[in-house]
Amino acid sequence: MSNPANPPAVGVLDQGPELTFPPGFLWGAATAAYQIEGAATEGGRTPSIWDTFSHAEGRTVGGHTGDVACDHYHRMPSDVRLMADLGLRSYRFSVSWPRVQPGGAGPVNQEGMDFYRRLVDELLAHGVEPWLTLYHWDLPQPLEDAGGWPARDTAARFADYAQLVADAVGDRVKYFTTLNEPWCSAFLGYGSGVHAPGRSDGADAVRAGHHLMLGHGLAVQALRTARPAAQLGITVNLYPVTPAGDSPQDADAARRIDGLANRFFLDPVLRGAYPADLRADLRAVTDFGHVRDGDLAVISTPLDMVGVNYYSRHVVAAPVEGVEREAYWRAQSCWPGSEDVRFVTRGVPVTDMDWEIDAPGLLETLERVHRDYTDLPLYITENGSAFVDAVADGRVDDPDRLAYFDSHLRAAHAAISAGVPLKGYFAWSLMDNFEWAWGYTKRFGMVYVDYDSQARIPKSSARWYAEVIRRNGLAAAQ
Repeated sequence: MSNPANPPAVGVLDQGPELTFPPGFLWGAATAAYQIEGAATEGGRTPSIWDTFSHAEGRTVGGHTGDVACDHYHRMPSDVRLMADLGLRSYRFSVSWPRVQPGGAGPVNQEGMDFYRRLVDELLAHGVEPWLTLYHWDLPQPLEDAGGWPARDTAARFADYAQLVADAVGDRVKYFTTLNEPWCSAFLGYGSGVHAPGRSDGADAVRAGHHLMLGHGLAVQALRTARPAAQLGITVNLYPVTPAGDSPQDADAARRIDGLANRFFLDPVLRGAYPADLRADLRAVTDFGHVRDGDLAVISTPLDMVGVNYYSRHVVAAPVEGVEREAYWRAQSCWPGSEDVRFVTRGVPVTDMDWEIDAPGLLETLERVHRDYTDLPLYITENGSAFVDAVADGRVDDPDRLAYFDSHLRAAHAAISAGVPLKGYFAWSLMDNFEWAWGYTKRFGMVYVDYDSQARIPKSSARWYAEVIRRNGLAAAQ
């Protein structure tokens, strides 16, 4: 693992023999609609839960909203040219549900869908493979008003929406991801309330997670019927979970958090069942009465691929005996039924999000998914880091981010060498953007965005990544 305090120089690829990735390895970058598009009220688009949430007082840092964001809606052609200049082979973007189907029901909004038709055409014209994500957290507000993801009907509405998108662009889009990070949608949106819609109820969070996966399964079935040749998958954010110590109590704490963070989604989607220990852990939260006969068969509808988003590791410890977390924490927890588990920091380098940098955890995660769950092709659909960036003499040098990418790509190469069927890597993110509740205070992009002028400046990590793509490899470690 590279030391972020002493990152490799931009020209590191000129040193030594290369670690070569397999032919056809798909190199890309990713974004999300609400984070970059702007044009929040244009072209027939109606509010999503993130519009409502970000406009509510005190919900985001500085009261920031995605009203303008990176103005990608108006600057899309030049942004695609930038992707091509960087040599991207694929671009993972999300469709704004309230842009193409205002209100979350009814006919397609042609003006909104035309934007994505133009985007797909522009990408193909520049030799960039479109990778379409149907849901990256922007639920139409009327569906939330009707109950949101805790309500079963939302899953059916999602399948209808998937059908509309497939009909419009499925003839030119090969790769479809149904959901991005359903853990965040369920447990941050309905558990802790730090994400839209800002609700705090453990039982609602569990129901939301189930209905997100039910919507995923129904959408896969709709897409498979509409576009039999498409490559269909889901993207889950996964974490290796490590006990802080050697005690059985710490090991049990790790088991509990692994259940909520990872197995809550992997097991239903890839095994067609909830883990028995997870259901027991959640006994005080829910009786799982929202799970109906046939749901898990739908959720586990066969896929063509699995997307993995990886950022860091969880290190956890057992509760302190006799000490109960205060009522506020229990009410605001994204870990229902396990609110008393302690998360431990290790004093290792962190990103600007305060997330520990742990590249070996990516290898561990990929090997686990392949060993324990599936032989399907895997794609790293997000991996990246936020750091404080500044423009100097018209340049943005970001050695820490470059080192982060370098170390994680080495882990990805090690996974391939170990037999993991890893087929592609998408850097998060193409450009700086609206970072959800953090607003514009955190920068993940390889491309710097001046939010006043909307100027785009490729950072040194972008130039380095372009060279990685061109050579399809990394320099051997020195």
